[in-house]
Amino acid sequence: MSALVVFAHPLRDSLGRRFADAAMEALSAAHEVELLDLYARDFDPRLTAAERAAYYDRQHGTASVAEDAAALLRADVLVFAFPTWWFGPPAILKGWIDRVFAPGIAFDHGENYGPIVPRLQRLRHAAAITTLGTPWWVDRFGMRRPVRRMLKTAVIGGCAPKASFSYLPFYSAERPEPGRVEAFERLLRDRMAALR
Repeated sequence: MSALVVFAHPLRDSLGRRFADAAMEALSAAHEVELLDLYARDFDPRLTAAERAAYYDRQHGTASVAEDAAALLRADVLVFAFPTWWFGPPAILKGWIDRVFAPGIAFDHGENYGPIVPRLQRLRHAAAITTLGTPWWVDRFGMRRPVRRMLKTAVIGGCAPKASFSYLPFYSAERPEPGRVEAFERLLRDRMAALR
């Protein structure tokens, strides 16, 4: 199977990169793995005026993200690896979703502006690996896990409803103890290795 890892962190030596590398290593035992490092590629997250103007046209303007769209369409496994900032993904990742999870790629518009029609039938598994500075209870009870809800319900649920979804948060990430980091890496490796 083919696995696509979409990584969004500006620092090469971040904890998020360490976790992304652990996930890719585990995935590579059973899958072909492709990495899209959005910051390294200097991905432009801004939905262009032309893309938005063509959003409801039969041929949506996706030429500028054609390579990313092809990578998404090839994927049996999709892994997002990113920090959660202000209880949302980094702007570069949100923009990637806005531009690549687009009509004609990830979904088709329903008739008369009805529910969207999913197109990512190949996608079997999706996961979000994220670091948060807050403790677990703030995300879960205070904010009701907004990143998980957005990705699981709207993005994956809307475009690949048959795909499983895993939310893998690493909380209190500002100054973590080494043992907790290593335990989380083991968890990631186990979860990624189980994706078949």
